Amino acid sequence: MRPVRVFLVDDHRLVLSGVAAELEGRVTVAGTATDVDAAVAEIRRAKPDVVLLDVHMPGGGGQAVLAGIADLLDEVRVLALSVSDAPEDVIATVRAGARGYVTKSIEPDKLVDAIRRVAEGDAVFSPRLAGFVLDAFAAAAPAATDPELDQLTAREQEVLREIARGRSYRQVASRLSISVKTVETHVSAVLRKLQLSSRHELTRWASDRRLI
Repeated sequence: MRPVRVFLVDDHRLVLSGVAAELEGRVTVAGTATDVDAAVAEIRRAKPDVVLLDVHMPGGGGQAVLAGIADLLDEVRVLALSVSDAPEDVIATVRAGARGYVTKSIEPDKLVDAIRRVAEGDAVFSPRLAGFVLDAFAAAAPAATDPELDQLTAREQEVLREIARGRSYRQVASRLSISVKTVETHVSAVLRKLQLSSRHELTRWASDRRLI
C-alpha cells in the first residue's frame, strides 16, 4: 500500500517545515504552498490524496483555496489544520468542502491517523469540534425520512452520533449516563442493522448523511 500523498498549505514557513518534519517517513509530502494562489495552482498540478490546509491566511484563507479546487474535491480530500477552534471557522470550512478539521495542538501520531482516515473517505474532527458541525447541519437541514436510520432506536441513534464524532465508549457512556457495556451493545446493534463492520465505516456512513 503506497503512502498517502499530502500537500501542505500554511502561510508560516516554520509551521510548514515543522509539520513536514513530523510527517516524514509516514506520508509523502507532495508539495507545499504559503499563499492561496500558489496553493490552488500547485494542488491542481500535484493532485494529492489529502490537502492539509491552514484556515487563516491572507487572500481569503482556507475557504478561498477550497473554492479554487472545488471541482477536485471528489478526488482530493481536505483536512483543515488550524489554531482556531471557533465554531464559525469550523462550520464555514466544512461547508466549503473540507472533510475534517483538527487543531494544531493535535499530537503527531493522531495527525497522521487523521490524514489517513480522511484519505480513506472518513470525516475527522477533534472531538469538541464535531459537535459544532453536527449542531449546525442539524439546525439547517429539513427533516427527512431515512429508512436505514429509522430502523435504529432513538438511543442507538444517539450512540451512533457520539461514536461517529470520535468519542470513546467510556466518553459516550459518561455523556449518555449509561454503562460502557450498554454502549458496546448498542454499537453492535447499530453495526448489525446497518450492515457495517467497523467504526470507520460507521463514521463514513454518518458523514454521508450529514449526521456529523
